[in-house]
This record gives sequence, structure tokens and C-alpha cells, in this order.
Amino acid sequence: MSDTVLKDLLKEYEIKRLHAEQLADEKKDQLFKKYPEFEKINSEITKCGLNLSKEKLQAHDNSKTDTLKQELELLKEKKHNFLRSINISENDLLPKYECSICHDTGYIAENNNFTMCSCLKQKLINISYNKSNINKLDFENFDNFNINMYSDEINEEKYHSSVSPRQNILIIKKIVDNFINEFNNPKGKNLLFTGSPGLGKTFLSNCIAKELIDNGKIVLYQTAPIMLDNILDCKFGKNNISKDFLENIYNSDLLIIDDLGTESINNIKFTELFNVINTRILSNKKTIISTNLSIQNLFSIYDERIVSRIVGYYNICKFFGDDIRFKIRNI
Repeated sequence: MSDTVLKDLLKEYEIKRLHAEQLADEKKDQLFKKYPEFEKINSEITKCGLNLSKEKLQAHDNSKTDTLKQELELLKEKKHNFLRSINISENDLLPKYECSICHDTGYIAENNNFTMCSCLKQKLINISYNKSNINKLDFENFDNFNINMYSDEINEEKYHSSVSPRQNILIIKKIVDNFINEFNNPKGKNLLFTGSPGLGKTFLSNCIAKELIDNGKIVLYQTAPIMLDNILDCKFGKNNISKDFLENIYNSDLLIIDDLGTESINNIKFTELFNVINTRILSNKKTIISTNLSIQNLFSIYDERIVSRIVGYYNICKFFGDDIRFKIRNI
């Protein structure tokens, strides 16, 4: 990642932060004009707080410090009651930052050290590696998840199942909800989405990505062909692939591997794929794999070590039904 990209992002953060703080100040000024008594209370709180700080620094008279503390608490209570009387909470007057963790600074202060916030890490990963894959989250999220896209017809001959596609997607949705809710549980299983194209596998992966990113998790999204090519390029020093790519592959909170089975096949790539899957299992890092192949196809194509890890450590979600992309286009 170039310093220029990071600097540009930090400029964006500063603009967002200042805008949020400006809006909060404007809202407070409007209240001051409408309610002069509220402005007076705030001024008294500020003055009392300054006097208390001076007394603490001078440490001359503990009784005076205690009196100022009591006065400050009474003023805060007075402010709280006034805001409640006009149906406004104190939180309503705070800046509305895009990231509640770092307050749109990009960094978190911990024990006098500054660490990069997950929101900034995610933006850097999106720019470097996720590119267009992760840019659909404004639409591909659970707000737009529609079970009516799936048929409620039970047709064992057509779908090779005793439940309808709609019932099946509801079962998968429960598995996905549990995956999200138990994401930090080291005993929780990963996910394998299998089924024909156009059944919502990638859409559901993006829904999960959106939920986890909103919860401060780092998500790396790669198609299998690009991921494996990049891993080899990184190891052999080709195409300026950054060394932190491997770090993100192995250590991102969630790795989504899409289109498994569309990559060119050779023993080196088999080894690298196994290393990714196995290393993330051993380090309790969650992975979602999406493929158009059936489990039987996976066994016939991939090394037994790879498929055995998937069968043992992944919840297998089989998608079936009619291509929902045509339905979406006609909405």
C-alpha cells in the first residue's frame, strides 16, 4: 500500500470528521438561540469544570474541590432534565461519526499507543485487493434479501430435494445468522456455499461481509483464480504483489473465496489452497467458500486433504432452484 493512498484516505477521514463536528456545533447553536437558558447551563458547566480542574492542580483545599464536584453534578443533572423536557437526549448533540470506534480519525489510542482502526484497515484492503468485489454492499445486504425470489414449489424430480427452494434458503439463512452471531466462537464452523450459478451464493456472501464489516471485522474477498495467482506471484516476487497480501489471506477475520473450481489446476495451486484452508482452520479464522461444483465434483477434482478439511470444518449449504438473476432484473 503506497503512502499516497493512506494520506488520501486520512484526508477523507479528516473531512468527514470535521463535517460531523460542524453539524453537531450548528445543532447546538440552534438550540442556544431557541433556548437561552440552555446556553446559560452549558456556560455554567464549562466554568465549573475549569474551576474544578484548577483546584485539582493546586490541591489546596479538598473541601472546595468536593463542593465544585457537587455543583458540577447538579448542573449536569439540570442539563439532562432540560434536554429531556424538550425531547432531546445528550447523544443527539454529539457528532454523528461514520465510525463510532475511531470517531473518523482512522486510529485508536490505547495505552499511549495508536493503532489503525478496523474501518481504515478495511478501506485499505478494499482498495488493494477487494476492488469491485466488495463495492456492491450498498445493495447486496440483508435489507434486500428477499425469500420471494425463491420458488415455494416442492419438486423432488427437479430439485432433488424434499423441500422447496424457498424452504431451503430459509434453512441456509438460519445457518448464516448463526455464523454471524457466533463469529467469535472458535468452535464455530466455516461455510461452504455450493450450487449452480445465479442462486444467490455471492449475494449472501456479500450480506455476511456487510454485517461483519459493520461490526468492525476485517473482510478479504477473493475469487479463487485471482487469489491463487496472487499468492504465487507474491511468493515468487511477481507483479508487485505486496507481502502484506499473504498476511491478509491468512489473518483477516473473514476470508471469502468465491468461484472455487474456476481456477486452472496444478499441484502447486492445490498445495497453496490447502495451506490457506488449513492455516485458517488452525488459527480459528473464519472462511466462506463459494463454488458451482457439487461435493462429488470437489472430491473428483481436489486433493482429499482439501475436501476432508471442508467436510469436517464447514457447514455445507446447498443452493438449488431457478436462476434468481432473471427475476431481479424484471423487478
